[in-house]
Amino acid sequence: MTCENAPKPQWIKSSYSTDEGPDCVEVGHVSDAVLIRDSKNPTGPRLTLTPAAWAAFLPHAAAH
Repeated sequence: MTCENAPKPQWIKSSYSTDEGPDCVEVGHVSDAVLIRDSKNPTGPRLTLTPAAWAAFLPHAAAH
């Protein structure tokens, strides 16, 4: 599958993100991965996690 044919995720902005603040994170889900990007740079690099890695990360993020 090429990037052009890849499924387009529905991006969800973190409730902690604001237009003015430094914390501008968005998460998008595709069938086999969770994508994370900087909402101020939507065409920039993305972090790709497996669903298992995302599930393991969430309790740590919620604790901070």
